[in-house]
Amino acid sequence: MTFTKRALTFFRGLARHNEKPWFEAHRDEYENEVRLPMRELIEDLDARFAEFAPEIGGDPKRSMFRIYRNIRFSKDKSPYKTAAACWFNHRNASHNVGSEADAGSAGYYFHLQPGKSGLGAGIWMPPRPQLNKLRDAIAKDPDGFDRMVRSIPKRFDGLDDEGSLKRMPRGYAEDHPAAKWLRFQSFTSGRSITDAQVTSPSLASFLAREYE
Repeated sequence: MTFTKRALTFFRGLARHNEKPWFEAHRDEYENEVRLPMRELIEDLDARFAEFAPEIGGDPKRSMFRIYRNIRFSKDKSPYKTAAACWFNHRNASHNVGSEADAGSAGYYFHLQPGKSGLGAGIWMPPRPQLNKLRDAIAKDPDGFDRMVRSIPKRFDGLDDEGSLKRMPRGYAEDHPAAKWLRFQSFTSGRSITDAQVTSPSLASFLAREYE
């Protein structure tokens, strides 16, 4: 089962009517056009990872992010996310990411949103202990890390500097050879994909090739 244009239509409608009555009236569309195809995509990719990244896995019940927003500390009280996404992580790590994780994990990411879909890979906002280890490793071999970054295919546009620090983290000199990378708090790379690619029957094959 693949995503169709109806999945994109659902999210366009939700963006205009982000409220419980509308969502409940269109819940069947969400279940059939978004949630079910996403779970099948996760299961499909989990099997494909065995060929090139057996340490990474996906769980149809846990890899997909909830559609409900956490609005406790947000000024925006819209109850629902206007996109769907999933995260494929190391099989021995927590399924949580970012501040919710007790141990960071590299993994693959897929995002479905009308006109803004995309894919990515890397380590996003790892907990402080793991971030410190990553920085220490980069500091010891800045040239090696720089070569690794340059080896990323151009279509991914290098590492995303989202959330990078303006100042050097404590313990590192301002003129350190790896100063640019030591300011990073995440190490991810990604690219956008079109609505046509998202709704293609070959989406799983396309994602597997990009992740590999």
